[in-house]
Amino acid sequence: LCGAKKITLGCKPTDGGNYVFKKDEMLEFIDREPASKRYFHPFLGSYEFINNKERYCLYIGQEDASTIAQMPLVQERMERVREMRLASSAKPTRKMADSPQHFFFECIPVSSYIVIPEVSSCRREYVPCGFLSPDVFVSNKLWVMEDAGLYEFGVLSSLTHNAWMRRVTGRLKSDYQYSGAIVYNNFVWPNPTDDQRAVIESCAQAVLDAREAHPGKSLADLYDPDTMPSDLLAAHKALDAAVEAAYGVDFGGDEEKIVAHLFKLYAELTEE
Repeated sequence: LCGAKKITLGCKPTDGGNYVFKKDEMLEFIDREPASKRYFHPFLGSYEFINNKERYCLYIGQEDASTIAQMPLVQERMERVREMRLASSAKPTRKMADSPQHFFFECIPVSSYIVIPEVSSCRREYVPCGFLSPDVFVSNKLWVMEDAGLYEFGVLSSLTHNAWMRRVTGRLKSDYQYSGAIVYNNFVWPNPTDDQRAVIESCAQAVLDAREAHPGKSLADLYDPDTMPSDLLAAHKALDAAVEAAYGVDFGGDEEKIVAHLFKLYAELTEE
């Protein structure tokens, strides 16, 4: 609606479980096929990202047939994927049997990127977004924003965006189910001045710094409303105020007023 950066879901292997590994399974596979080590990557969905859990994927999409042929266990996995896809009742899946070394859908950023969990507990005031490096692959349980920085992270992490999300998103049982089409694409972004943008970026960095001040804590720990560290909460409140200022309002975190204002802006834009 506002010409914001595009977001897309992460990778969807559709592999029958052949390319996704727990840590011990990956280590055993590498022990048997040492040449495969360079093709393994951390592989995160919403659960793994929020709870700091390890999972890995085998990705050989860019390798040629001769290289794959030198790794018989990898080739065996690839053939299993081919057979699984051919047996599918879905035409798009059967078509991808011709490219078994690739995931069914691939989103592989080449630089640092922002992720937004598709599923997050409704107890949290803020859906915990974050930055990941390109060596980390993510599943279609995370939304991906490439070529993004502290400003985008700050707005997405603000109470303003989270209040909008709470009002319009769907639910998986009681959990928030973030939607690119409904939540993100219809969200009205602010038009900050250069100074306002700089303040948002500074506050966004303060949120990241507050997270780093609690090593060993998962995002689930940090964003539990009963145990959220005071320095992280204070950083978020400062960010909330900075984002409100970019909208030209000062609602003091009143979600009803925030949402009413966003719907007013939405109505004005859609009428145009």
